[in-house]
Amino acid sequence: MRSGRHDRSRPAKGRQIIAIGGVPSDPDNALLDRYVLAQARRTNPAVCFIATASGDAASNIERFYARFATLRCRPTHLPLFGRTPDLNALLPAQDVIYVWGGNTKSMLAVWREWELPRLLRKAWTSGTVLAGISAGAICWFEACITDSWAGRYAGLPALGFLPGTCCAHYDGGTERRDALHRLVASREVPKAVAVDIGAAAHFVGRKLARVVSAQASGGAYEVRCRGTRAIETALPVTRLPRARRA
Repeated sequence: MRSGRHDRSRPAKGRQIIAIGGVPSDPDNALLDRYVLAQARRTNPAVCFIATASGDAASNIERFYARFATLRCRPTHLPLFGRTPDLNALLPAQDVIYVWGGNTKSMLAVWREWELPRLLRKAWTSGTVLAGISAGAICWFEACITDSWAGRYAGLPALGFLPGTCCAHYDGGTERRDALHRLVASREVPKAVAVDIGAAAHFVGRKLARVVSAQASGGAYEVRCRGTRAIETALPVTRLPRARRA
């Protein structure tokens, strides 16, 4: 796997989606958060946190504010299980929309009831960075690999903003990897990008622009069907430099 350098001071232009494979083990590791914010169109971006997949769990929302309060941004969150604000006013005002993990199938069902896919697509095409972890990473693709059902991994149709399939937590155990290979080999899902914990796949438009990682190891992989087998290929990865502590 190759490493590279990326100038985070120069955000990419156009529609952006940053799919993060999972939270790094170090709870103080803000490298990926800083990377996401660096891609926004403003230097002090408005960031909206969406925790639908966890049922708007208060612990996740509190953790978001605690993390992002230390960064240069203006954080807020979107509740869909409490009193929900005017979505047509809230979402277009955001520079970054950051989606948390949990049950992907349930999240998508709630989003569709609130017509969120249409609003998220509109925000994306207008320059808002869409980012997320786990369910918040895999939801943007044609299909995803999810454990929304107890005891098994399965393919699930997703939003279709990006082509192909996404699998998060790829280095989190062999069961998920085996499920992805089986589903790709049987052509039940299209070719996939699989993202390790602590890594992110950054798409500009509908194409993968780069893979970045906050870890010394790990990255992302393309998994495609060749004949009756799934073929896995490591993608080039950029290791994010650690910021100096004040």
